[in-house]
Amino acid sequence: MSDVVLVREYVTHLKVERGLRPLSCEAYQRDLEMFTEFLEGVGAGLMRAEQAHVSGFMQHLREHGIESRSIARKLSCLRGFYRWLLKDKRVERDPTVNIESPASWKVLPKSLAESEVSEMLETTGVAARAADADGMALRDHAILELLYAGGLRVGEIVSLRQEDLRLEAASVQVRGKGDKERIVPLHAKAIAALEAYVQRGRPELLRGGRAIERRLFLSVRGHALTTQVVWSMVRSVNRNASPHKLRHSMATHLVEHGADLRTVQTLLGHADIATTQVYTHLAIDRLKQVHRMHHPRAKRTVVV
Repeated sequence: MSDVVLVREYVTHLKVERGLRPLSCEAYQRDLEMFTEFLEGVGAGLMRAEQAHVSGFMQHLREHGIESRSIARKLSCLRGFYRWLLKDKRVERDPTVNIESPASWKVLPKSLAESEVSEMLETTGVAARAADADGMALRDHAILELLYAGGLRVGEIVSLRQEDLRLEAASVQVRGKGDKERIVPLHAKAIAALEAYVQRGRPELLRGGRAIERRLFLSVRGHALTTQVVWSMVRSVNRNASPHKLRHSMATHLVEHGADLRTVQTLLGHADIATTQVYTHLAIDRLKQVHRMHHPRAKRTVVV
């Protein structure tokens, strides 16, 4: 079997059996084709690749100015590919074993200070609590509260349906990447904002659209909201903010207040804990702070 056919078979496996979206499958295919081209240049192939070939590929990418985050993604793709081959007994060993991933997780995604987020929520909250608040004001405040309370991706926000909201259980059911579902808990302020939107804001916005629209968040014409509208709304409240930055802010603030990485992983919907490890140094800083505050010997002054 040629390498081209093998790559296509794996991509089909990702699409059919794992339910990956077309764009994700295309990215995996591009990464594998790039590795295949590299192997051809050194006289090897996918089935005969060795650890030295994978290391050489990583070095080749670095020398050509590829960012460490992209290299880490390509290595993750290769690992998944060779796990699949091993499981199918097509190869005897995995050439990606013991290959160190680039330390891209050390670069913490940019986040907002807690005071910045509070100011944003206060701005939309004032507009939503006004006597003449319209459907858009109620919607925008509910979205902002939900972005920060649950760390949802912008695509997850616009995909929410009415039935996904479970206010009586203080949670929302979210469909993330690969159509994987997770339950995200909500705090009281987010619930209050969502209740106001559902009871007063959404019915107002729905008048201009179709009565059968199931999406939770609607445009002024009563249609399903787009990601572009959400981005624009967030930027209008704070030009340095974005939906994705609010997601990172939520995770950062949780870790800074003592949350463990496994909990953050579950809340964010990360399939791999490695993705959540960008917040590792925050967790370590928190541990050091607690240690200094509470360890009996850490409080003592050293006398020489």
